[in-house]
Amino acid sequence: MLVKRLLLAGAMSVMATAAYAECGVENGRVSIIGNEFPAIQTVGAGAQECASDTVEVKSNLTADHQKLNVAGMSGDPAEYTTAIIANSSIVALMNEDLIRPLDDLVAKHGDGLSKNQLITIDGKVMAVAFMANAQHLVYRKDILEELGVEPPKTYEDMLGIAQMIRDKGIMENPVGGAYAAGWNLAQEFNNMFLGFGGEFFKPGTAEPNVNSEAGIKALEMMKALSEYMNPDFLTHDSNATNAEYRAGNVALMNMWGSRAATLTTADGVPQDVVDGFAISGPMTVGGGSTPASTLWWDGWTVAKNISDEDAEATFVAMKNAIDPSILKDDDVAIQAVWLIDGYEPTPAATGVFDAANKGTIPYPTFPYMGLMHTALGAELTDFMQGKESAEQALKDVEAAYTAAAKEKGFL
Repeated sequence: MLVKRLLLAGAMSVMATAAYAECGVENGRVSIIGNEFPAIQTVGAGAQECASDTVEVKSNLTADHQKLNVAGMSGDPAEYTTAIIANSSIVALMNEDLIRPLDDLVAKHGDGLSKNQLITIDGKVMAVAFMANAQHLVYRKDILEELGVEPPKTYEDMLGIAQMIRDKGIMENPVGGAYAAGWNLAQEFNNMFLGFGGEFFKPGTAEPNVNSEAGIKALEMMKALSEYMNPDFLTHDSNATNAEYRAGNVALMNMWGSRAATLTTADGVPQDVVDGFAISGPMTVGGGSTPASTLWWDGWTVAKNISDEDAEATFVAMKNAIDPSILKDDDVAIQAVWLIDGYEPTPAATGVFDAANKGTIPYPTFPYMGLMHTALGAELTDFMQGKESAEQALKDVEAAYTAAAKEKGFL
């Protein structure tokens, strides 16, 4: 059905009058930057349905979206009229004053949007959320049943099961993880650090606090897990990690809920992988009770440096893209934990709901958290490659963060 939506979007020039009549957009430009997983592809295709002879709609959905959105929205006019973001990436856009408050557009065109979709910061609506997300356990139930073990509840359990899988000769590298150097590696540290009870900053300040016992333990656990991963783990983002699972090379991994429903639907996935696919909630670590994960929402914004006409067209097109009618398509309904009226939880949503119910901490939205995330992504690779100690890596992180925070005026 997603393919059908994309084909319909490509045919909009033939159906121009019907398109803008249905969407409520008669003139303007809509240009989308966002990630590329299935739920966002659905949103992009939904916005495309508003294209016509007088309404231009285009999108750039890419894993590199966070490297492009700030620059692409900094021009006047902005290249992108909307960025599909999460509770982490909205911070960078707000720090640079690149997105506009949406209160006037919500008042004019917001019928049908629920209160929990309106992301309000400092009293102003700055984004419209359409899905929730979290990372949690994905595993091969057939392999665990063969070993006679239950799915791991802790990362320590995961290590033990990984060793059993290797000892039995079932898989040499049974653990998967989105450990690609940069954003992904930093996010895996964030998860583990929170699981160990870490706090990124000293209370009430922007001063870094990752060079701590929790930080060291987090890195040590990540290094231990990497010993059971593909040797090229520092190049594996979510797409590559999922490809390893689909190929039957991985039995245990921490993966995004937004990827779960479509993980085994790709062409060519072996039947034993399809039949053995299972998900569970996020794991804990170090004897703690807080899951080693983070809660997220994904949503869309409207650029500040564009005309009011383009802003209105963008808002209406993006609202059309998340209309409750999309949930009538069963393929779409399972793609995410949708924050859309009428959504009924599916089995694929189990992991995200479990994360929420177990008190998983939302990803921090301090205005300086993006600088910390960047510093972590840049400075942790040497430790993961065995080139320096955990203490030195975290010292380097704090130095890089401090320099950036001073430049931005946070310190």
